[in-house]
Amino acid sequence: MWSVVKGLLMRALIIYLVSSYFKRTPPAEDGAAPPTTVASSNIWKNGTPFDLYVYLSDDERGVAHFRNSDALLWRQEGLVYGDWSSGPDSDGLFFFNGTFTPSEKMLNNGSIYVHVYTVLSGKSPDPSQPNYVQEQVIHRSKQLNKFRKKVYKKTHNLLTGETEQSLEEQQKAELTTYEILSMWHPNLTINIVDDHTAWVQGKVPKPLDEYIEFDQHENKYYPILYLNDYWNLNKDYYPINDTTRTLPLFLTFQPMTLFKWQLYVAQSMRKSMVSWMMIGTEEATEDQDALKEALLDTNPYLLGMTVIVSLVHSVFEFLAFKNDIQFWKERESLEGLSVRSVFFNVFQSLIVLLYILDNDTNPVVKFSVFAGMCIECWKVKKVVNAKVDRGTRSVFGLLPFKVRFEDKGTYVESSTKEYDEMAFKYLGIALFPLIVGYCGYSLMYHEHKGWYSFIISMMYGFLLTFGFIMMTPQLFINYKLKSVAHLPWRMLSYKFFNTFIDDIFAFVIKMPMMYRIGCFRDDVVFLIYLYQRWIYRVDPRRVNEFGTSAEDEQRRQVAVANGGSDSAGESRQLVSTDSRPKQD
Repeated sequence: MWSVVKGLLMRALIIYLVSSYFKRTPPAEDGAAPPTTVASSNIWKNGTPFDLYVYLSDDERGVAHFRNSDALLWRQEGLVYGDWSSGPDSDGLFFFNGTFTPSEKMLNNGSIYVHVYTVLSGKSPDPSQPNYVQEQVIHRSKQLNKFRKKVYKKTHNLLTGETEQSLEEQQKAELTTYEILSMWHPNLTINIVDDHTAWVQGKVPKPLDEYIEFDQHENKYYPILYLNDYWNLNKDYYPINDTTRTLPLFLTFQPMTLFKWQLYVAQSMRKSMVSWMMIGTEEATEDQDALKEALLDTNPYLLGMTVIVSLVHSVFEFLAFKNDIQFWKERESLEGLSVRSVFFNVFQSLIVLLYILDNDTNPVVKFSVFAGMCIECWKVKKVVNAKVDRGTRSVFGLLPFKVRFEDKGTYVESSTKEYDEMAFKYLGIALFPLIVGYCGYSLMYHEHKGWYSFIISMMYGFLLTFGFIMMTPQLFINYKLKSVAHLPWRMLSYKFFNTFIDDIFAFVIKMPMMYRIGCFRDDVVFLIYLYQRWIYRVDPRRVNEFGTSAEDEQRRQVAVANGGSDSAGESRQLVSTDSRPKQD
């Protein structure tokens, strides 16, 4: 769901930038005053009659389709520019529903282009015809098929050696790692924009200037013809192969307002930005489909609330990250903190990184996970003393040194280490049957590329399912110490708020049941943290090991502020901020 909201926010930003740029006038080069230009007008006025021609071809720019009688797919006469009440249903819409026979080149991973022409009624788009008038022909072309990468992996059951893959898939997996397929979707909408803006040649902002063409002889521009396939979901595309005899095609002709056209152009601008950022193809298409389905299926008010709440989620996520780094940077004492949980977080981050490397995830996700693992490794230096022994070899003798970890004094001298070891002992007893059961299930019912892939995917799936259990050792330490003052409460508060927001998403957004259970499962752990904070409240009257209390320290500070001073021989002792209940 978060990917859907990020897509919405990115689109809103792009639309804002396009609109802002549309309102400003670009400065002239070399600081000179901008030249005086005359605003142009649309070459077609409202009420202009025109005809629509649609051709199919395997050539993007050629005119060979004019010489092929089968290339003309649709001819619609008697259209009127600016007419919103024509058509079979008096709504300005015209439809074409038919099939065509693809050529051999199209079947062999060739491109399929649609060429759309609008001309004045009675004129021809074909340059070889006598009634052809170049100044009155508007032409747009678009590739209808898309190319997708299909990845082949040779997998099998590690116990039986059997596989559910077909013989063809196994053979392709042995020869190559992926195959480029030509994919087809039958829907396309042809929009003509009802626009009479006084555009100025050379000052149309990007990316709108790609669609507005000016007449070189007159101070006019041609109507905007836009070929729209935005609502074609990627999951609805299917492959074209040599067994395909005919392909269906459903065309819709519809007028469009200028504002709506700008929104669609903003989407095309975002698509080019995504390609520039090297976002993985599979993840990007899934995010686009999720966003489109949310726009189609979700109530607009609910969608607006989701965007606002998600902005808050993003802020809390950043604040939690910031306060977590700040807490460990300034932390001197490790009393009450689970050191073993820090090491386990490093192990968990490593497993996630190895998993995404094994599954060819996009570079942005790889960098994000690697950065997270580096932060977890940085925490290790804060909880233990690391020493390099260059006289001892390690890792089966491959490394000429060995790194030794020693517990810090504040961790050893307190009872935290004893409780931490006890918590992980009980945790190991609880996790062992779960690991064995999950491993056995994965071996029996799932297929894997090999034993390495099995181990990584099994550990990743286990951590994804039961990772919340690793938060329980800190709960055990809090219970034994009867204190929660040592915890990073700012960071935990922000995470609790984000968990609550995830609960809202789990109720209102369609998602797998296991993900919903995962959201409520984390709530249980955070509620236990809150309960511990309530039951182990700070008692200012409790006397610490120096014989003073928080109330004594407060009275002393008030006395100093009023001009008094402590006796010369009295040592100033810091009052513990522990939150253990008062002991009678």
